[in-house]
Amino acid sequence: MVKYSDVVADWLVDLGYTTCFFVAGGNIMHALESFRHRFVMRPTVHEVCAGIAAEYFNEISDGPKAFALVTAGPGLTNIMTAIGGAWLENRELLVIGGQVKVGDLARGQVRQRGMQEINGVAIAAPVTLASVCMEAPAPRAEWERLVGLTRHGRRGPVFVEMPLDLQARPVDPATLTGPSFAFPPLPVAPEATVETIAAALRGAERPVMLIGGGVDRATARALRGRLAELGVPLLTTVNGADRVPDDHPLFFGRPNTWGQRSANLVMQQSDVLLVLGSRLGLQQTGFNWQEFAPVAHVIQVELDPAEHEKGHPRVDLPVVADANDLLRRLVTRDLGRHEDWVAYCRRIRAAVPLVEPVNQTAPGYISPYVFYFELSDICRDDDVLIPCSSGGAYTVSLQALRVRGQQLTVTNKALASMGYGLSGAIGAALAYPDRRTILVEGDGGFSQNLQEIGTAVRNRLNLKIFIFNDGGYASIRMTQKNYFKGSYVGCDVQTGLGLPNWAPIFAAYGVPSMPIGPGFADDAAFRAAFDAPGVAAFLVRVDPEQSYFPKISSRLKANGDMMSEPLHRMTPPLEPALMAEIGRYLPPPPDGAD
Repeated sequence: MVKYSDVVADWLVDLGYTTCFFVAGGNIMHALESFRHRFVMRPTVHEVCAGIAAEYFNEISDGPKAFALVTAGPGLTNIMTAIGGAWLENRELLVIGGQVKVGDLARGQVRQRGMQEINGVAIAAPVTLASVCMEAPAPRAEWERLVGLTRHGRRGPVFVEMPLDLQARPVDPATLTGPSFAFPPLPVAPEATVETIAAALRGAERPVMLIGGGVDRATARALRGRLAELGVPLLTTVNGADRVPDDHPLFFGRPNTWGQRSANLVMQQSDVLLVLGSRLGLQQTGFNWQEFAPVAHVIQVELDPAEHEKGHPRVDLPVVADANDLLRRLVTRDLGRHEDWVAYCRRIRAAVPLVEPVNQTAPGYISPYVFYFELSDICRDDDVLIPCSSGGAYTVSLQALRVRGQQLTVTNKALASMGYGLSGAIGAALAYPDRRTILVEGDGGFSQNLQEIGTAVRNRLNLKIFIFNDGGYASIRMTQKNYFKGSYVGCDVQTGLGLPNWAPIFAAYGVPSMPIGPGFADDAAFRAAFDAPGVAAFLVRVDPEQSYFPKISSRLKANGDMMSEPLHRMTPPLEPALMAEIGRYLPPPPDGAD
């Protein structure tokens, strides 16, 4: 007879898990004791870090897997942000939670019976693929099913609640083994559909491929050379940003509501748009989804049929299939010759720089756009890049960060929660300890999880932290400035936000820090700290009144309604002559639009 938590731990090892992020607690004491002998144990200060770190570890790892372990009650409620983020981003995340003894479960009769008891299964259910409380020892096949849900098809989090006495229960492992659980293979497109797509691209004058996070890194990188030969312009989503490097001969940027203006112009002028592994959410299509790809025949390859049926945007040929399989088969075909269109796309990229001169930056501060552009130049080809998930530091990264070589990048844009950056960087850095990890986060967002500086230090991470030090929430400040004439509330230090003096904070953890501004990339002291191993922090002097353009704005219609502009009409508008030259295939704007 063996303790059940020992048996589960052995099964998890067999299923590829190597790392456990956790916060210790009484209701997981048996699981914790079992796991400590089988996994690399990474304690975090707060449970939300454990969940986010595991998410980023799994998203970026090329093999080993991580899971999160939390205690009952507050352990589960604290990690819910991470579970919600993984759900929205379709990320692999297994969370094992403790619970009171089976006999102490309230079962809805009272609010609480056992100490720290709360109905974790009900809380997690809406944002998980499975949320279960094991009241009896489940067989190995059930664990294979639950773990498989996090990895198979449209991925997502799974929450497994293990009561304390179940963890400790003696079991005979032989009675819990049997046939393995096997998922059916992913759907693949028929040959006729692949040929239909190839023919559409071959016959198009202005074809474009938009590669999303549903195309895995291994597939994209194996096909980079062949994609360069096919002659079809390539764009990527945010989650697909490291699938095609910026220096690829056919890469033309990242279109998005906060994307690159030139990439938006390329996509919006395509006449055939093949979307591979993207759900085409509103951030990708723009809130004015009616004018997404307005002159294109849109083909969307996506595993989840519900994404085809949601009603936005218009999709002319929905294909429920594995995008990786379809892309591997598609590149074996002739997709036609499109030299004139490729040359036109290059003209668009040349005419609209990634760092546009429209933004205003006060003397002594560095433009965040210039910062990202210069940071990209000095990064190594194998660095791990972690932009944060919200605010100005995030949106600028979508426009000005350049990803090249074998660099990896991860963010969580769907939940767009402040505080993701440091926790995610910890997970990514532990997945690739031999690489340098670079985090860029706003001061407001970083404050929400700054306690994890200690986790980074204790794990001796090679982590370089850049904080946009502008004294507040840049995106909220900008919204209040644009819509409410600068009537600020709760967005900066002056309106009540309590942000720290950063240098003493980092010093308390033994982390060297230094302010940086214009010309930072050529500063010898900065370069020495940037290239040295270990954790270091850099406080980027960003103007509190910094402007953030280009962006999608809204306009007032004749009937008084507000309407968001489509992706190709970012604010501020380009000069009419230039727009006529590089937007010649766009439909004419409606009355009242620029």
